[in-house]
Amino acid sequence: KSTMAWLVKNGVDAARLTAKGYGETKLVNKCADNVKCSEEEHQANRRSEFIITDL
Repeated sequence: KSTMAWLVKNGVDAARLTAKGYGETKLVNKCADNVKCSEEEHQANRRSEFIITDL
C-alpha cells in the first residue's frame, strides 16, 4: 500500500495501478515465522515487485 501511495503522490494515475499484498505466502527465501534468519534476510521479503503490461 505504501508503494502504491508513493507512486500516486509522484504522479502515477491510481487507475493504472493494482496492489496485492502476499504477506508470507510468497517468500524469496526460507525466512518464514519461527525460522532463524538475519535481519537482512528478513528484509529481502519486504519488497515491492512490479509487473508492467502494455494495454
